[in-house]
Amino acid sequence: MNKRTFLKTGLIAGAGALSTTSAWAESEYGIYTAGTVDKNGEYILPKLDYNYNELEPYIDAKTMELHHSKHHAGYVKGLNKATKKVQECIDTGEYGLIKHWERELAFHGSGHFLHTIFWKVMSPEQGKRSRLLEKHIKKDFGGFDKFKQYFKMASKKVEGSGWGILAYQPHADKLVILQAEKHHNLTQWVSIPILCIDVWEHAYYLNYQNNRGAYIDNFFEVINWEEVSNRLDAVKS
Repeated sequence: MNKRTFLKTGLIAGAGALSTTSAWAESEYGIYTAGTVDKNGEYILPKLDYNYNELEPYIDAKTMELHHSKHHAGYVKGLNKATKKVQECIDTGEYGLIKHWERELAFHGSGHFLHTIFWKVMSPEQGKRSRLLEKHIKKDFGGFDKFKQYFKMASKKVEGSGWGILAYQPHADKLVILQAEKHHNLTQWVSIPILCIDVWEHAYYLNYQNNRGAYIDNFFEVINWEEVSNRLDAVKS
């Protein structure tokens, strides 16, 4: 499957958008392989490409295990429930609770899809940034050091819980850095995440306590730049 076909299947989800595709495509990069739904059409928790302890000492194994097997799994469960409830509204024509279930759909769906990207953009092996990614970082931020400082500060300043996101905006052909509080609020439509960091406390508290800044600093030691580069390549094709 080429990158254009990959995009047509809707496999790169925005921070506030839900994808209903049956599985991640097998791209020429061989990286979009984690299934998103099972044979019954229910969303499933993706498997990681590495063991829980392989990001140490930057992110500890216990945090990884709880984050993936409990927190992310909770979003998957909530997304499946909300999806069923919305379908019930459609089937029965009773829409009294549609506002509630649409909110649940947005909350759990955003949590599921952002976490799916989050696991992928981390790795024990960082790889190299592609020429295209380097070109955009220089054009859109003035260089890697400025991008790094901007991404760190934006992520650190997210109020409460949420995400720092590097996204590509097709309409402007540029990379932008976004803050997503509660991950289903303050999104920008048509912005496609290619890198994200979870700054909810469950992502770092066991090891870093309330020192979010140190966690963000060390996140840069585990970024899978090859994955980030491939995501940008895919959306630009």
